[in-house]
Amino acid sequence: MAIPYLWAPDLPDKPPDTQGWALLLEYDGTGFAGWQRQGQLPTIQSVLEAAGAKLGCPAPCIAAGRTDAGVHAAGQVVLMHLPGRLPAIRVRDALNYHMKPHSIVVREVTAAPAGWNPRFSAIGRHYRYRILDRRARPALDRNRVWHVHHRLDVGAMQEAAQSLLGRHDFTSFRAAGCQAKSPVRTLDRLDVTRSGDEIIIIAEARSFLHHQVRNMVGTLALVGAGKWPVAAVGEALAAQDRRRAGPTAAAEGLCLMSVVYDVDPFAKGPGSCLGQRVNV
Repeated sequence: MAIPYLWAPDLPDKPPDTQGWALLLEYDGTGFAGWQRQGQLPTIQSVLEAAGAKLGCPAPCIAAGRTDAGVHAAGQVVLMHLPGRLPAIRVRDALNYHMKPHSIVVREVTAAPAGWNPRFSAIGRHYRYRILDRRARPALDRNRVWHVHHRLDVGAMQEAAQSLLGRHDFTSFRAAGCQAKSPVRTLDRLDVTRSGDEIIIIAEARSFLHHQVRNMVGTLALVGAGKWPVAAVGEALAAQDRRRAGPTAAAEGLCLMSVVYDVDPFAKGPGSCLGQRVNV
């Protein structure tokens, strides 16, 4: 079913003489206090808005998801208003120039559909979590994986993960400070696979609670380590009590891979800076 475009209640009115732009971002969250602006702390939003101010429009922007401190993104989607006279390719290149040397890059820019909102128009979000389960610490993937010193049982983790699929009350996997009105979510995919010394966990849903993915990963790691039986994960879910689930996995292993829309704002068209489709 198509999800209608909505205007975010926390986004100010559209500044005059500006164009709404949909931005596709990737960033390394290391050293940032997360996406959301937080006073003088370094955040992804503050860097992007500072770059936008240099283009003549110091307007706030809104993202599809507010990633936490240390969390990365390969396909974050953002709405930003900038002077409409600029072509999309100039907007992309100018923003990237002004965000140097920060580890934030705008991959693509396209004119946003009327009334489109990256957060409320989204119908799916895809996350990837990486665990390196070897004795030696990571060098090339430092700050990109959660390093676990002992081998984990991927088969047991995958079996336990299936008990979390579907529509449930995920209170047991919700952060204490989560501001969502309801703990009920529908988890469409939670797959655990191995590639050499690395475990890849893919989580897909329309939306997630605060820390939900990291709390699920931390719980599955207990199963992989042999500390919990497979059935304990389903029991923790049914308890609807955060104290009954496992620890919160490290932020650095998590990456927002893509955001899905019923109408893809980055589809090929005259408003795109690349003139080709980008799957988000």
